[in-house]
Amino acid sequence: MASRSCTFVEILLAVILPPLGVFLRYGCCSMEFLICLLLTILGYIPGIIYAVYVLVAHGSASEESGRDYDALA
Repeated sequence: MASRSCTFVEILLAVILPPLGVFLRYGCCSMEFLICLLLTILGYIPGIIYAVYVLVAHGSASEESGRDYDALA
């Protein structure tokens, strides 16, 4: 339940300020953050779209791979 609320807060922050939502998940020196920062500088809407995509699509893929590892352990 906590991960769903964290994802909701990250998406909410990504709509308000896109790099901030990505920063909370990946950190400041990650490729996702730098791409989001560049897209936000070039245009606010592309930054929002990319941030939400990264948080939803990449976040669920990493959580699924972690679940597989836990199931094997």
